[in-house]
Amino acid sequence: MIGENRRRVEDARFLTGEGRYLADRIPAGALHGVVLRSPHAHARIVSVDAAAAGAMPGVALVLTGADLAAEGIGPLPCPAVVATIGPIIVPARPALAHDAVKHVGEPVALVVAATAAGARDAAEAILVDYETLPAVVDSRAALAPGAPQIWPEAPGNRAFRFERGDRAAMEAGFAAAARTIELDLVNHRVHAAPIEPRGAVASWDGSRFDLLFSGMGVHAIRKQLATVFGLEEAAFHLHCPDVGGGFGMKNFLFPEHVALLAAARRLGRSVAWVAEHTEEFQGAVHARDFQGRARLALDAEGRFLALHARMAGDLGAYCSAFGPAVPTNSVSTAIGGVYAIPAILLEVEGAFTNSLPVDAYRGAGKPEANYLTERLVEAAARATGTDAIEIRRRNAISAFPYRSATGMLMDTGRFGDNLGDLAALLDREGFAQRRAGSEARGLLRGLGIACFLETSRGAPQEWAAVRFAADGMVDLVIGTQNNGQGLETSFAQIAAAWLGLEESRFRLVQADTDLVAFGNGHGGARSLHVGGTALVLALDKVIEKARRLAGHLLQVAPESVDFAEGCFTCTATGQAFTLDALVEASRDPQDVPDGMELGLDAEAMNLSDLVTFPSGAHCAEVEIDPETGAVTLARYQAVDDYGSLVNPMLTRGQVQGGLAQGIGQALQERIAYDPETGQLLSASFMDYALPRAADLPDLFIAFGEAPTHSNPLGVKGVGQAGAIGAPQTVMHAVLDALRPLGVTGLQMPATAEAVWRAIRDARAGR
Repeated sequence: MIGENRRRVEDARFLTGEGRYLADRIPAGALHGVVLRSPHAHARIVSVDAAAAGAMPGVALVLTGADLAAEGIGPLPCPAVVATIGPIIVPARPALAHDAVKHVGEPVALVVAATAAGARDAAEAILVDYETLPAVVDSRAALAPGAPQIWPEAPGNRAFRFERGDRAAMEAGFAAAARTIELDLVNHRVHAAPIEPRGAVASWDGSRFDLLFSGMGVHAIRKQLATVFGLEEAAFHLHCPDVGGGFGMKNFLFPEHVALLAAARRLGRSVAWVAEHTEEFQGAVHARDFQGRARLALDAEGRFLALHARMAGDLGAYCSAFGPAVPTNSVSTAIGGVYAIPAILLEVEGAFTNSLPVDAYRGAGKPEANYLTERLVEAAARATGTDAIEIRRRNAISAFPYRSATGMLMDTGRFGDNLGDLAALLDREGFAQRRAGSEARGLLRGLGIACFLETSRGAPQEWAAVRFAADGMVDLVIGTQNNGQGLETSFAQIAAAWLGLEESRFRLVQADTDLVAFGNGHGGARSLHVGGTALVLALDKVIEKARRLAGHLLQVAPESVDFAEGCFTCTATGQAFTLDALVEASRDPQDVPDGMELGLDAEAMNLSDLVTFPSGAHCAEVEIDPETGAVTLARYQAVDDYGSLVNPMLTRGQVQGGLAQGIGQALQERIAYDPETGQLLSASFMDYALPRAADLPDLFIAFGEAPTHSNPLGVKGVGQAGAIGAPQTVMHAVLDALRPLGVTGLQMPATAEAVWRAIRDARAGR
C-alpha cells in the first residue's frame, strides 16, 4: 500500500460536481457583503458619507472603520516571530481603514444587503473624500533617502534589520578568494491566483461566532480572531469546506473575515462574501518581492568559500501574518542550497511600500534563497569556464549529518547523486543537434541546469486521532489540512498499511475547530511528514490498545500477541481476533479489562520540530525567436529526492503543479505597480499571465530516494519543491540561449517584451 500508485479518491467527487466549495455552502436567506476598496495607493481619509448607500433598497448595513473602532475591535495581529536587530515595527492594521489608506485595494467599508448586486450598487454610492499623498511601491526606492514616508513609527520606511550567519567568517572567505562573483538579483512580486477566490460566511448565534471560509488552516486564525475581538478562542467556531487551491495565500486572517463577523453580530444574520479575482489581485496577499545584491567567493579550484547577500524584503503596506518571516527566517534556512559553503551572511532590510502586503506563497522564502544561490553558481560556472554540472558536484554537500553555515542540520541527502542522474538524462549530444535544428529555423536554443534545496516543516507539532465510527468507517482526524494535495488518499494508504484494513474504510476529518482538537493546518509542505507522523503515533496507540484487549480475551500476556494484516494472533495457540472484532468487543464493558477505557479510539501529538530536506537537480531547454523575443519551453527534466514515497503518482503530480507555478514566474507572471501613482497595473488575468497547458512541455520527473531519519515514514515534504526549483532552471536556459548575442543580465520574468528589449539593447551595444 505504502509506495504504490493510487489515484486520488477525492477526485471522484471533484470531477463529478460533488465537491462543495464556499460558494456552494452559502445558506438560504444569508445576506451578502461587498467591500468598498481604496482607489488610491496612499491617501488620508477626510470623511466617509454612507447615508445614501444605507438608504438604498435591500441594504441592511454599511460598516466603516469608525464603527469597528467604536466596538473595540482591534487591529489584525502579526504573529510572526523573527530575531531581528531591534524590534520589528508592526503598524496597526485595521480591518477597515478609517484614518488613511496605504495601498490600492485596502478595505474602507463593508456593505451588507439582500443581494450581492444590491450591495455592489450601494458601495458605489458611498462618498469618500480622500486627500492623496505621495506613494512608493518599490522596496529599494522606499528605503532610499527622500522616499515618501508611509508610517511615522517606521523612519525611512524600514520595518526591521535582520542578519543570519557569521560576518567575520564571511569576510575571511572573501579575503582569501581567488575569484568573486557578484550579481544584482530581483525575485519579483507574484500572485498565487488559486482557481477559487477567497470567501467566507459569518454567523452569530447570540453567544458564539461561526466562520465558514475558504482557507488552509483553522486553529491559528481562530487564535488571531480571539485577539482581535478580545474574546476567548472558544467563542469562535471555524471550519472550511472543500478548498479550490490556496498555495499559502489562504493561510491567514484577512480584514474581510473580521468585518464579516462584526456585521453578522450586529445584524444577527449570516453574511456571505465571495471575492472576485480583481479583488484578489488588490486585496489578498502578494508574494516574493525580494531584491538586492549577492556575491560568491571561490578559491582557485572553483570551490565555494563564502556567500554574502544584502537584500530588501518588501512587506507591502502592513506586516501580514507571516510576512516578516519569509525574507528572513525562511530565506536563511535554504540560502546556500545544496552546497558546502563554509561561511554565509544574509542581511535583510524589511521595507514598507504602498502596496498589498506580501506573505507566504508556495515555498515562502525557499524559492528566493535558491534562486539567489543558483544564479551565483551559474555565473561562477561561466566565469571559470567550468561545466555547469561539474561545478555543482564539486561543491555539493556529500557527508551527513551536515550543519549548514546558517545552522540547519541535514540528516540525509543525495545532492551529488541527483546531479549524476541528471547528467545521464541530459542527452548533450542530442542537445547539440537540437540547437543546430533550432538555428536552422532562425531560433536560439539554450540549456539550463540548476539545483534546489527545500527546508520543509512549516509550523512544528501536529495532532491526529483515529476514531472507529458506528457506521464501520474509521475516521482519521487530522490537524493538518487537505486542499489539493491528495491527503484523503495518502493518509488512507498509511492507515491501511498500519491497520490491515481496506483503504476505502478510512474517512478524513479535518478543518473544523469543533471536531479537531489542535492543528497547524497546511503550509510549508508539512502535511505528510509532520501530520503523517502524528497519524502514525495515533495508529500505534490503537494497535497497542487492541493488543492488550486481545491478550485479555485470549487470556495471554499482550506481549505474546502478534499483529499482522488486521489480525491479532496468539503465537502459542494460533487463536486470533480480527481488528474489527476487537473494535466491537472494546465497546462492551464486560470484555474490557480493568483500567482500560472503552473503545479503541486513540489520539497523539507529534511534538517534533525537525526539518526535512527535499532536493533535486533540474534541466530545461528553451527556444527563443530573436525577432519577437518569444520564449518557448521545449523540454524539462528533473531528478528529485523526497525520501520514501507513499504514493509516487501523487508525488509526481505535486511536483508538476509546483513546476508550472515556478515556470510561470520565470517566463510570464509579474505583479506591476505604476511607480508614480502606485496604481496596480496587473489587476486581472488580462494583464497577469498564467501559464497554460500549451505553454508547458511534458514535465519529466525521476525520483531518487534517500529516506530521512526524522520521522517514522522516512518522508520529506514535496508540495513546494517544483516552485523552488523551476525559476532558476528556466532562467539559466534563457540566458544560455541569449549569451551568443551578448545578453547576460536579464531579470525575471523573461517575457517576450523583456527578451526582445534585451536583444535590442545588446545589438545596440547598450
